[in-house]
Order: sequence, then C-alpha cells, then structure tokens
Amino acid sequence: MSLLPKPQMRGLLAKRLRFHIVGAMITSLGCAVLYKYGVAEPRKRAYADFYKDYDSMKDFEAMREAGVFESVQPKNS
Repeated sequence: MSLLPKPQMRGLLAKRLRFHIVGAMITSLGCAVLYKYGVAEPRKRAYADFYKDYDSMKDFEAMREAGVFESVQPKNS
C-alpha cells in the first residue's frame, strides 16, 4: 500500500495569487483595448464628423423660429 503525497501547505496562497493577478491584468488590459477601439474611437470620429459641418447660428435660428427660447422672440412676430 502506497502513501498519498503530502499536500502543499506553504506558499499555496502566493502561488494562486500570482496566477490570478496575471490573469486579471491580461483581462483588464484586453477590456481596455476593446473599449478604446470599439467605443471611444468611433465616438470621437462621430463627434468630429458632426462638428465638421455644424453651423451653430443656423441651428439657433431654427430653434428661435420654433419658439424654443423664452428670452428671444421669433423674427416673424
């Protein structure tokens, strides 16, 4: 009859933490890269495209004529 090997008691926590910390770092870096190129960069491009030909005075005049503002009367009245 053979004896069972002794379980590892010393350094078990440090060994497991080292493994899990490395895994957590790789996962978090992967998520950060996916967010940057999947969400942030397309959002920046969309804002740049919108403001490339945005005319704030034209938008103001349209809101003014629609009666959005209380302090500015429409030109037609």
